[in-house]
Amino acid sequence: MRISLEEVFETVQMTMDQHFDIRTTTLGINLKDCMSRSLPEVKKSVYQRVVRMGKLLNTHADELEEKYGIPITNRRISITPASLLLEPLPKTKTSVVGLAKALDKAARDADIDFIGGFGALIQKGLTKSDDNLIKWLPDALEQTERVCSFLNLGSTLAGINMTAVDRVGRLIREIASRSENGIGCAKFVVFANAPEDNPFMAGAHHGVGEPDYSLNVGISGPGVVRAIVGKNPACDLTQLSEVIKRTVFKITRAGELVGREMAQLMGVEFGIVDISLASTTAVGDSVAEIIEAMGVSRMGRPGSTAALALLIDAVKKGGAMASGNVGGLSGTFIPVSEDMGMIKAVKTGALNLEKLEALTSVCSVGLDMFAIPGDTPADVISAIIADELAIGVANNKTTGVRVIVAPGTKAGEVIDFGGLLGAAPVMKVSKQGAADFINRKGRIPAPIKALRN
Repeated sequence: MRISLEEVFETVQMTMDQHFDIRTTTLGINLKDCMSRSLPEVKKSVYQRVVRMGKLLNTHADELEEKYGIPITNRRISITPASLLLEPLPKTKTSVVGLAKALDKAARDADIDFIGGFGALIQKGLTKSDDNLIKWLPDALEQTERVCSFLNLGSTLAGINMTAVDRVGRLIREIASRSENGIGCAKFVVFANAPEDNPFMAGAHHGVGEPDYSLNVGISGPGVVRAIVGKNPACDLTQLSEVIKRTVFKITRAGELVGREMAQLMGVEFGIVDISLASTTAVGDSVAEIIEAMGVSRMGRPGSTAALALLIDAVKKGGAMASGNVGGLSGTFIPVSEDMGMIKAVKTGALNLEKLEALTSVCSVGLDMFAIPGDTPADVISAIIADELAIGVANNKTTGVRVIVAPGTKAGEVIDFGGLLGAAPVMKVSKQGAADFINRKGRIPAPIKALRN
């Protein structure tokens, strides 16, 4: 692939004025050959591999950052789902927490931001190893700083594991109770149709269909897209779509350039470019502000879903034209706490939980980083999760839920997490959900793939 000098100059301008960055480079590592019946052996081999490859990732990320002038904001590692690594080990707390602490120490010693994959794929049912991991997951997350966890609870081919959904409501409450402001929940996400090559945390894992190593890149460009939308206030929506497509094409090319070169330097396979627009708390780096620049008076008000659908379609088309290796989530992140426009929308009452859910029907990330009162019952949390996963399963797309259950808070209060995690207005939630429905457990069958009208 040839990248012209002109494209490089355009990209430099985007990084200087419009917050464009390579949001994350995530190295996926296959750890299946580290499996053993001895916990010390597993910990030793996992630690050594993660540290060695993590240091290599950091070295070359620094090198390319200096070479191209494009910030590489986060360096992360994803591993084989931990429940597989735990299969041969005793089904005890020591196994789960011990492995998590070894991964955490490796990430810290290699100076890696987060390490993901401490989870399981349980859309159809649980093995004893899956069950053991979930049982001791709150302890593992409490005793580590950089370990991130995920559970895949549903898929279009398998349906939704409602027995697990019922259990996860209580699990999230327990994780929340063990951290200040419930921020421990930021390291845990549940999915339907979780992709194997997603570079973004907390849901990244190295899928069983992946090679030994693969380098996945996540780009970010809300500020770039916001700027181009603002420069075209008079064009119609067809023309606006074309403008966004061309812009995303350019930033995707930059992401692929960096990703391929880094993979080559590391001697690993290049995986994918995730073309998701990922917002930050910086002013001007907001997905909500793109929607408002299109002409919607405030994110969450009527017109928001249609505008978001247009945006995501244009992003996907521009990204797909720029790269043959597009993957991961590739949509638009609308986390409440990490996007100044979203925070403002919730504070002003323009955006409530029901409208947020409606927005996720056209994006591929789901309900992300939103806070709810600490006294929200577990069955209500499970019901929120079930609703969101149903959108993903029925529409053959990825959806996820990362909810912060903030202890001791009420709707309307604001919790400040600091840094990239931002601040989350606590959203109003009904205290009564669907307890009898959730308590039925079992599995919601996979949807029929014919008769889709």
